[in-house]
Amino acid sequence: MVNYKFKSHLLEVVDNQIKQDDPKCTNKTLARLVDLGFEEQVSKEMIATVLTEEIYVVMKYQETFNEKRYCKKMALLPEYIEGIEKRKVIM
Repeated sequence: MVNYKFKSHLLEVVDNQIKQDDPKCTNKTLARLVDLGFEEQVSKEMIATVLTEEIYVVMKYQETFNEKRYCKKMALLPEYIEGIEKRKVIM
């Protein structure tokens, strides 16, 4: 099930990160994924997936945003997404 409104907001956050170049790893990840042959929109959706997970961790554990952890996960894209998909099948 896809919550299109939530997805739209996440992509807006990703676009803001790109425009503001903050965190810098967002622009680097987007460029790298596009260089690998992914469409820009698909690349942004992959970044949004990592963002979703980071938001979940922040809310669940009442932590502050951890840029280092966020960027580390994005450096693992696109393989990181494949790992998430495999975990969903197992659950």
